[in-house]
Parts: sequence; C-alpha cells; structure tokens
Amino acid sequence: MTLLEVDSGYLLSMLLELLEIPSPSGYTDSIVHRVGEELTRLKIDFELTRRGAIRANLAGEQNSPDRAVVAHLDTLGAMVSALKPNGRLAVYPVGTWSARFAEGARVSVLTDGGPRRGTILPLLSSGHVFGDEIDKQPVAWENVEVRVDERVACDRELSEAGYSVGDYVAIDAQPEITENGFVVSRHLDDKAGVAVLLAAVKALSTSKVVLPVDCHVLFTISEEVGSGASALLHQDVAEMVIVDNATPAPGKNSNEYDVHIAMMDGSGPFDYHLSHKLIDLASDNAIPVRREVFRYYRSDAATAVEAGNDIRTGLAAFGVDASHGWERTHVAGLLNLARLIALYIRSEPTFERDKLELGPLKGFPDQPV
Repeated sequence: MTLLEVDSGYLLSMLLELLEIPSPSGYTDSIVHRVGEELTRLKIDFELTRRGAIRANLAGEQNSPDRAVVAHLDTLGAMVSALKPNGRLAVYPVGTWSARFAEGARVSVLTDGGPRRGTILPLLSSGHVFGDEIDKQPVAWENVEVRVDERVACDRELSEAGYSVGDYVAIDAQPEITENGFVVSRHLDDKAGVAVLLAAVKALSTSKVVLPVDCHVLFTISEEVGSGASALLHQDVAEMVIVDNATPAPGKNSNEYDVHIAMMDGSGPFDYHLSHKLIDLASDNAIPVRREVFRYYRSDAATAVEAGNDIRTGLAAFGVDASHGWERTHVAGLLNLARLIALYIRSEPTFERDKLELGPLKGFPDQPV
C-alpha cells in the first residue's frame, strides 16, 4: 500500500475548533453535534447511541470480520460541589487529574442560565496576604476554589446570581501552535486523537480507495470516567484500534514525534497479533514507530473488553508531554499517526478466521516460541 496524503491544515484547523468546544465527561452534546456535522460534510454515514456516542460506518468489500477505530470526545473537567460562604465555588474533579494543574486555570462555569467565567485558585492565593504559607498548602481539590467574575460575597449571592451545586466547570484549552510545529494546549487527550481520526477518514474519502472490510469509526463520550467504548460495539467487530496519547517522560520510550504502539497498559496486554500488525504497517511505510508500556493508563480498549466483547485490541498513540496537565505534542506525531490509521483501515483483516465467534483449532494463529 502507498501512503495517502493527509491534509495537515485540515487536521490542525479541526483540532483548534474542537479545543474551543467545552466537553468534560457528561457535558458532550455540543461536540457530538459538531463531529456529526463534520461527518455529514464528509458524506460519512453514522448513528448515535442514546447518550451521544457516535458510530460512523465505512463500507468495505466484505462486511465480516469487520473492525473499529476509536477516539474519545470527552475531556477532564470539574463540577461545583458547594457554594461557599466567601462567595466562591468548591469543585470536585471530573476524570482523574491533579489539582496541581487546576490552579490558575481560566474556566467557564456552565450554569443553567449559560456559561459564566472564573478562575481556579488555591485557597491561599496571595503572597502579600499569606506570606510563606502559600508554599505550605498541600495539593488537593479541597484546597482550591473557583473565583467567579461576579459581584458576589457569599453563598446566598452566588445562588441568586444563578450558580448551583452540580454546575459543570469547563477548563479553557488555551491552544497555541508554535512556528516549529509544537501544539501546546489542554485537552489534547483526546481531541488531538479525534482530529487525527477525522483527518485519516478525510484522506480515505478523498482518495476514494476501496476498503477490504467494513470499518466502524467510533467517537466515545465517557472515556475519562471509565465507561468509554462499552456500548458502541456489536459482535461482528473482531478487532479495534484505539487512538489516544502516549506519555513521554524519563524512563519511558515515548516522544512527541513518532507513532507509539502500546504493548500493555494498566489493564493488561494488548493483542499480540494486532499490535505487531500496526508496528509492521508503520515500519514497512517508513513511519517512525516506537513500542511502549504504560503503567498508570487505561483506555477505551479496557471498557470494551470488560463489557464482554471478544475482540482483539490495540492502541496507536501520539506523544503528549505532561498528559492530564499542561499538555504538548507535535504536528509531526499527529500526521504520522493519521497516516498509520489510514493504512490500517485499508489493510486486510488480521485473521479471516475471526469472523467466527467460536471455531475449531484449525486456523488459529501462533505466537513465536
């Protein structure tokens, strides 16, 4: 197979647009509408679950054993847990992230009457007032609060102004793309993955290549809180590739420029054969590829398997430095991953035998011994 041309301008413009749409887990309707509009524009057939997860359908020459490729639309965020006597809001995280990275964030409080602006601050936020005590405050969600940009001085005034317990708090992405190709923003996990997947789908659509087998392009809405791809699959899906982020750090094998194939994460190993297929597709087409093992990591693959789906799973990732914090990736890594995903969707099924839910030993694959 030859590499398809991936439109880098489209990928980045789509990413910037997605980053401007608040979508903490549980508050994803707006981004579902936008992605649905984009799939319609690309003339890709799709359908929604009751809560809004998207399953797009790319028809192939045969319909079994079909495959899926997945990215998640939801992000980290917070929720108002109390209206405080000092006129500020106590918050609790949506998803797993540290209050260390919430301090200083500009936010929108999504009240019933519309978005209202504010800032997440530590309880001791001024050195002029608290002196050295500001450096002694532990990092904890109980030690931060939202200062709303309103003339309010107590919980009663907050309530009268329209704030309520249970209001979502969306964290500003604050994206920046540097001249040398770095993309710096909150929520690259996984809006960069969504942009990669859309760019790959656009490349396939533009080239009008014939796919060997049906592929379902899935966009989940609750990965950050652990339910993810549990409700989008049907029994004919034999293999699924997750598009998400890798985690460059000392002692890790990831960077921000290559494609990363996860061999294992915190939920266990990924499928041996599918993972090696992705590695071979990348290597055979001069796409720089690295293998990685994630210790504190979980993806849509885990939720799909835990829901009872008997499928092969793999994870193909772009590198995100400081994931779930002040995130950064690089355009090169996003384009490399989009090229690999387009190759994978065009590839033959990993095993024709996988069309059988139950079958004989004959034809079952071997691993090297």
